[in-house]
Amino acid sequence: MAYYALFYEVVDDFIARRASFRDEHLRLAREARARGELVLAGALADPPGALIILQADSPAPAEAFARQDPYVKNGLVTSWKVRNWAVVVGNEEPRDRFDEKRAAESA
Repeated sequence: MAYYALFYEVVDDFIARRASFRDEHLRLAREARARGELVLAGALADPPGALIILQADSPAPAEAFARQDPYVKNGLVTSWKVRNWAVVVGNEEPRDRFDEKRAAESA
């Protein structure tokens, strides 16, 4: 599966206007996470925006997320784009730190 970066550009007063849409936005994000699509999500600063990383077979889940997002539907996001992200380091299975420590101690 590939990684996709969903970028949001937002209105200047985004923080002041997001409150009434935040619960729905976070519900969508948690549902995408539960389906195994959403990997990471968070705000960008200077200029304000957001970055959402999804993993899927195509960009369709990232595009669907944006189209369903109340921030997009209600004009808080001024533009969005999905880009394929070719991860080079960090996408391997996480190693168990306990096993690493135990192996180092027994060496």
